Amino acid sequence: IALFGLEHPVMARPGFKRVWTRSVPKELERSLYVLIASAVLALLIWQWRPIPTPVLWHADAAWTVALGWSVMVLGVVVLLWATFLIDHFELFGLRQGWSTLRGGELRGPAFVTPYLYKIVRHPLYVGWLLIFWGTPTMTAGHLLFSVGMSSYILLAIRFEERDLVEHIGEPYRQYRERVPALVPRPTRRSRARKLA
Repeated sequence: IALFGLEHPVMARPGFKRVWTRSVPKELERSLYVLIASAVLALLIWQWRPIPTPVLWHADAAWTVALGWSVMVLGVVVLLWATFLIDHFELFGLRQGWSTLRGGELRGPAFVTPYLYKIVRHPLYVGWLLIFWGTPTMTAGHLLFSVGMSSYILLAIRFEERDLVEHIGEPYRQYRERVPALVPRPTRRSRARKLA
């Protein structure tokens, strides 16, 4: 978990990218980042050793089992939806490679806030958190994994937002003031309805 948590924030920083793209073609930088992150994740999965006890919670009733799995499935849906909202293929480095093969120029993604991004600033991370924590059975090992990965997410948000403010500037500052990071808050319209 520590290796995954270190690799991501280091390789995603603009300073690292500037140094790395001196020896790696710019159009391959994102694809290689995703490949290395996937390899580290595969290593984590391969080397993971279950810690089955103690069991912190275990759903016995059918509705509680369904609830646990539903939260996890909701996380997968939110995660995938969020990737396609901001350009799934750019996120994984595929658009950069394809554009270069076709003789196009590399352009950075535009700052957009479609659908989920109007509700929370980091719907990708919300999806992951729902996947980590939505489970009918929480063992000590699952808790260790969930806490470790959730800690990484909270740390990543700090670095990522610092870079976004530096890169985008005032539009991102205003967006950050207007939209919560992970937990949606009631809109003015829904609050007005409650008061009426």
